[in-house]
Amino acid sequence: MSAVKPAVLAGLNVAVLAGGLGTRLRGVLDDRPKILAPVAGRAFLDHLLDAFALAGVERVLLCLGHMADSVLSHLKVCKPALSVDCIVEPHPLGTGGALRYARSRLRGDRLLVVNGDTWLGFDLPRLAASFDPQVMAGTLVYVEVDDAGRYGRLDINHEERITAFLEKDATHHGGGMVNGGVYLLSDQLLDQLSAGTAISLERDFLEKLPPRTLHAFRASGPFIDIGTPESLAIAGSVVRQAMFGRAV
Repeated sequence: MSAVKPAVLAGLNVAVLAGGLGTRLRGVLDDRPKILAPVAGRAFLDHLLDAFALAGVERVLLCLGHMADSVLSHLKVCKPALSVDCIVEPHPLGTGGALRYARSRLRGDRLLVVNGDTWLGFDLPRLAASFDPQVMAGTLVYVEVDDAGRYGRLDINHEERITAFLEKDATHHGGGMVNGGVYLLSDQLLDQLSAGTAISLERDFLEKLPPRTLHAFRASGPFIDIGTPESLAIAGSVVRQAMFGRAV
């Protein structure tokens, strides 16, 4: 991401999905939600907001649920460098339900959706510039990893269209292209999501779209999700390297 505020980001809606229960971190992170997990001496949320501000994003909408009060209290003291609005779901709605609940707060013809437990280095201005909401339904940001066994993998054709979502396969050995947890969705696709009943944005909606509906955008920066004790333990080194190297 660039320190310059490109015109291509003007009016871009950004939604961070941060309402999950964090069940895989129980026993490790019981006193706070995942997005406030301590990473490199700060809350993970602070790193995300700094990266978006550096990229030129002006406003972020946080979709909150589990332990939302902790996030609201944190925002009163952390003083982010961009505008942050929050919406708290009344009960667990899933990632698809969270976006449906937030629909009235989103304006414009495109929405950047980011999983709140994921750090991914990618060129946001280039992603935004490559996206035409008049002719494209959506773009999924992917990353190539050396060990893809713990992730669901993607099949991507030569036109950079997603042709299939492959189930997670622990017996898979070797690298692969995996979902980076970042999506740029057109207003029309968001309307389609809002008109349905999908609970999971990924499994119940994006993976159900006809093959080649979604474009694929490759991220070259560091990637980690903090959803397991093992990944959370090394997240600090990944974020420090990314920030000092200006990889995000």
